[in-house]
Parts: sequence; C-alpha cells; structure tokens
Amino acid sequence: MTSQKPFVLRYPVFASTIVLAIVGGVLALSGLEGAARWTISIFALAVAAKESVRMVRSIMKGSWGIDVLAVTAIIATVLVGEYWASVIIVLMFTGGEALEDYAESRAKRELTSLLNNSPQIAHREVTAGATTEDCPVTELALEDVVVVKPGELIPVDGILLSDEATLDESSLTGESIPVERVRGDQVISGSVNGSAAFRMKVTARAEDSQYQRIVALVTEAAESKAPFVRLADRYAVPFTAVAYVLAITAWVMSGNPTHFAEVLVVATPCPLIIAAPVAFIAGMSRAARHGIIVKNGGTLEKLARIKTVAFDKTGTLTHGQPVLSSVVSVGVVDENELVRLAAIAEQYSAHTLAQSIVQGARLRSLTVTPCEDVVETTAAGLTANIEGHTVVVGKYSFIAQQDPAAVRVDIAAGELAVYVAIDGKFAGALLLRDELRADAPDTLTWLSLLGITHTLMLTGDGKVTAEHVAKSLGVTNVQAECLPLDKVRAVEAVTDRPVMMVGDGVNDAPVLAAADVGVAMGARGSTAASESADVVIMKDDLHRVARAIEIGQQTIRIALQSIWIGISLSLILMILATFGLIPAVVGAGFQEVIDVVAILNALRALGTSRWLARLHLAQRSVQPQQSSV
Repeated sequence: MTSQKPFVLRYPVFASTIVLAIVGGVLALSGLEGAARWTISIFALAVAAKESVRMVRSIMKGSWGIDVLAVTAIIATVLVGEYWASVIIVLMFTGGEALEDYAESRAKRELTSLLNNSPQIAHREVTAGATTEDCPVTELALEDVVVVKPGELIPVDGILLSDEATLDESSLTGESIPVERVRGDQVISGSVNGSAAFRMKVTARAEDSQYQRIVALVTEAAESKAPFVRLADRYAVPFTAVAYVLAITAWVMSGNPTHFAEVLVVATPCPLIIAAPVAFIAGMSRAARHGIIVKNGGTLEKLARIKTVAFDKTGTLTHGQPVLSSVVSVGVVDENELVRLAAIAEQYSAHTLAQSIVQGARLRSLTVTPCEDVVETTAAGLTANIEGHTVVVGKYSFIAQQDPAAVRVDIAAGELAVYVAIDGKFAGALLLRDELRADAPDTLTWLSLLGITHTLMLTGDGKVTAEHVAKSLGVTNVQAECLPLDKVRAVEAVTDRPVMMVGDGVNDAPVLAAADVGVAMGARGSTAASESADVVIMKDDLHRVARAIEIGQQTIRIALQSIWIGISLSLILMILATFGLIPAVVGAGFQEVIDVVAILNALRALGTSRWLARLHLAQRSVQPQQSSV
C-alpha cells in the first residue's frame, strides 16, 4: 500500500525538480537568464549522474533498460543549451514514481480492501450466554464461543450456535447476494454479519482461518513482480538503438547538435517502465474482484497462453457427494418406505454414502426418526432394529447372507447400488450417483470460445465412470484410476503447453504444483491444494476457471497495447524531430502526453472490454445442461 509519509519525503527528487523549475522561472522572468540556466543545468546533471549510477549497476547485472535514453537526453539538452527541455525530462523521469504509485493504488483497490478489513478484535464469551470480553483475534482458542455483532466481520472460522444468521460473503467469494446460515453450519472468517448478533464456536485459530489464508495469498500477489516487466525492458534495447540512429542522423543531416538532443527528448518512453506493471496489477485486482486470487503477475502471462486445461473429476467436475437418484423396490415395501427405513438406519453411520441416503430421504419429505440396536459391520453394511423390524443395509454380498434370493439390480455407468433387506427378505436397492456440476458444461464451452481446444480429465475413479463423465462434457482426453503421482506424470507428459490443472483435494496438491498453472477450488478445497496452486478460486463456481483465463488474455493484450502505444507515438515524434519539426521543450511536453495515454490504457485491465462482453453474451446463450454420472 502507498506510504502515508508527506509527499515531499516520499518523492524528494520530484519535489526538488518542481521547486528548481519554479526558481528557474523566477530568475528568467527577473532578467537573470544566465543564473536560471546554470541553476537548472547543474541540477539536471546531478540527477543524470544519480540515475547513471543506477543505470550502470543494472547494465552490470545484464539488464539493459531505457534509463540510457533518459540520461543521454538530459545531458544532451544541457550541453546544447536547451535547459528547459532538460528540466521537463527530469520532471517526467522522476515524476514517473509518483504517477506509478497513483496508478497502482487505483488498480489495487480490490486487493487492498481485503488487507484493510482483516478482523482484529473478537468478543469472546466469559460465561455462557452472559458476558463477553474483547480480545485480539490471535488469542482465540479452539472451542471458544464468540459473539459477532451486527455489521461486524466474523473473526475466525467456526460453527454457528445461534438458530440462524444472514452473512455477506462478497469479499471472500465475489457473490453479492447475502447467504442464510442455520445452526450447525460452517461460518467463514471475513464474512460480514447482517442485522442480528449471533454466537459461534471457534473451529480454527486465526492463522488457520479462511480470511487470513486469503490475506496471505493477496499479500503475495500484491508484492510480486511480473516477468513481463522484464519483457518490456527487452523492447527497450532495439528501441534505444533506433533512437540513437535517428538522433545521429538528425545531427549529421543538419550539422546542428541541437537536433540530436531534440530526437532523444521524445525517445524516453516511460510506458515501458510503468504501463506494463500497472496493467498486471490491474488484472490481478480485477481477478480478486471476481473471487479469483492470482498469486503473481507471471501467472497472468501464463494464463493468457494456456493451451491445455486438465481437471480432477470428483469435487471439481462433479459435486463430489453422491445423491439418491432412483429406488428399486421388489414389493416388500414401497419406494418411500424403503428409503425411510434405510435412512433411519444410516443416520448413525460415518460412511460417506450414509449422509447421501439420509439427505435423499429428507428431499422426499420423509421423517427420519431415532432407532435402536444399530450394529455396523466394517466394509459390509449395518443392521438396525426399527419399529419392530430388522433392517439390513449394505453391499449385495452382505444382503445375500440375509436372503440368498437377493438379486443384483442393473446400474448405469457411474452409479452405485446400496441394497436393503427387511426381516430377512430382500426388499430392493437405492441407486446413488455423483451428479455433474451444473456449471461444468458451460465452463467447457466457454473454454472453447477462449481458444482452449485440448482438455484432459485426471481421476482416481474407474475407467467406465471416467469415460462417461468425459463424454458427457466433451472432454477430449481422460485418464482413469490415477494415483497422485500418476496425475503428475500425466501433466508432465502434455505437449500442448502451457497446461492448467484444476483440482480441490489434498491429493491434487502435487499435480497443481507440477502444472504450469495450478488452480485450486479453494472455497471447498484443502489448504494443501490452495498453497500448491498459482490461482485460488474463492467461490465454488467452475465458471471462474474460464474467467481467470479470460482476464489473463485481456491483461496481456492491454499490456502489449500500452507498450506499443508508447513506442509508436515516440517513433512518430522522433521522425518529426529528425527533420527539426519539434523543438526540445515541445517534444518533452509531448512525451508526457504519451506517458499518460499509455498508463490510462493500461488501467483498462481493471474493466471488461467490448470483446469480452460479446464473449459473455455467447457464453450465456448456451443453455445450462443437467447431467449426471
């Protein structure tokens, strides 16, 4: 963030330049032209000497920037007596830092808002439901009970103890619509409470909570320097050579060294120094506004060039939690009764499918009542006494032990059957499947519109299920039954690069780190995945994967535009100056205009272009598809 020191202390050389220009003007108007010339010339040469030291150090490190042109232009204008042109060049050169700070503060508005709003104080309960004490967020311990007042930020991650709460999670997810939470729900640090106070139990310390993780990611993003800035310096090498050729040509053609200085005055394109990094910061800021944390500017450049996108399946392309899709009853009881009895038995199980069955019963408005004598057999199923009936739920082999007449039911690719027996009789089966995310088909279509023709799915699931998902979405390649190391090798083997990998689980962390750009679905993913990734999606929205690529493409395009605007306009002015058509003072003024135009163009990376608006319109024309696996 911009320092709060006084302007003069932040930019002493720039401030001194303004003062010396005023003093020189007063001396000139007082008839002391010689004193004005010597005052300004000595100051300009001092600045040139200071910049020369930095320039030599950069050259010794192998970095050839445009400082060479600026220093040469200052010295040349002083030597030919164009001291007003020299002070304008110094003003432009030293003022670049102040201008860059302003542009960066404008571009980082969304990034810095996260840092400024970091929770600091919490209201911890001293006695249950009675009194509270204020304490630093860092002192909260697990299981502490905290009261969050209306309009306050939730200080740490926790579980809601009150009946309900309305939260604004826009700073975390980019979603502007408030969300409703009920007792037992997870609440995320950094969310803003609505109009009623609520109680919550701490489940994560401050440093482990979601908001602090985001702050750490944003800090890393804000402090990063894009490799593209070094690319801009590479433009300066041929540009400098052309400038010197034109300047020498002007001198030779006219026999007047003043023309040499006039050419170099307009050959100091600060856009190469300022515009490119401003565009990158603006791009990262725009991504943050959409709930996408891009960790560094170099990642933006890679996003713009992505050729292959690889996806994990479970939890990324699918919801990752099976749902009850259909019921097969053989007549012992009807379908709803079969689901009700199975759910009553499964409500006490820790198996991953148990909650899917219970949730399926509730979606059918069935009452899941308590039961007794539940006995679970590891890796097989469970037996429960429900309303005087013995209900057995589990694998086919477990049910067949109860009733040898039990038969397997037909299942489609990606489905799983849970069998049920009642009082020793086979009663039927519950079919579950992991549904495709509703936003998955649209995301694949959007990627295609962005020029991504090669997509890949890497999953630990079986081949039949994986191929069914890939076919449903139009994924061009699929590799099934992958262990974490297999996913890494698959990504390393991709030839159409750069390659992006999208995942959400702990097992995805290695492949996210191995990919050219790793993208973690951080809203539901693991800390390991988020830390290994280059991009973190803070809202559970797959569309934002495509939006990240879109923002990268636009940012790079605008950065290049800004560079070429500065170079092209400077070349035009240099040619005019070669023929003596632009005096040195006028040329210095024109160069300032070029700088402002290039920087304003770079700030366009904060918004959406007409091209992107058309792309969004085309994307929205694709009707959402409901599919399952």
